[in-house]
Amino acid sequence: MDMDDMSITSYLAEGGVLTNPTNVPPRYRAELLKLMATFVDSELAGAAGFADVINTGPGIKERIAAAKIVLEKTDNADKVLHVMGEFGVDERRYANHHPWAARLSREADIGTTRSEGDMRLAVFNYPLEGWGDAVVMNLLMGKAVGVQMTEFSKVSYQPLAEAFRKIAPVEARHAELAEEGLNRLIDEGQGDALQQSVSYWWPRVSASFGAGQSDRFEALQAMGLRRTPNGEMNAEWENETAATLERHGLKAG
Repeated sequence: MDMDDMSITSYLAEGGVLTNPTNVPPRYRAELLKLMATFVDSELAGAAGFADVINTGPGIKERIAAAKIVLEKTDNADKVLHVMGEFGVDERRYANHHPWAARLSREADIGTTRSEGDMRLAVFNYPLEGWGDAVVMNLLMGKAVGVQMTEFSKVSYQPLAEAFRKIAPVEARHAELAEEGLNRLIDEGQGDALQQSVSYWWPRVSASFGAGQSDRFEALQAMGLRRTPNGEMNAEWENETAATLERHGLKAG
């Protein structure tokens, strides 16, 4: 590490922000690109998976909402991919470099594993099984994204923080649409099937927050790329989501 890198590291540790790729230290660049790739790949995989269930919606209103979610998740991925493009990533090729609709079996035990060339969160490797299952997954993951957006909207790379601040209300609306869909399905007497979906998706969404504490978190914190430990974010998600489920007569976990 040269003197310039040491100065930037101290600057970041004191809460400074960076605004363009030219003054970004190598390790910061690597971690920033990993963070962005994880978000973009997860949004593209999430949109691809949800596209497959649009026509299982019980009515035209639900199908329009599902199509809107697919469109907006793809647009959210594009916003962050544009920031990656400023670091030399080929934006035109990126969206097609992996089969985002590919899924493993429902029973696959992959923990938090991610494959090379595909940085999607592990939860997006599992297939949806029908409309109710998609609504539950969208609600649980939407609540998780809400917690993550609060964190990522404060990252020290200003263009990315600005992108996440634009994305946050869009993702929040997706969670609201999921809760509206859940409410309708509960009224139709599908509570038992929905509870089974909650039990299936709960541990997989929870795992997307990662380990409770790690040395890597401290390194990211020093670079201004993280502020809140994974365990605290997971606990916030658990409390908020459990309260939402309880309002509809469902249990967390």
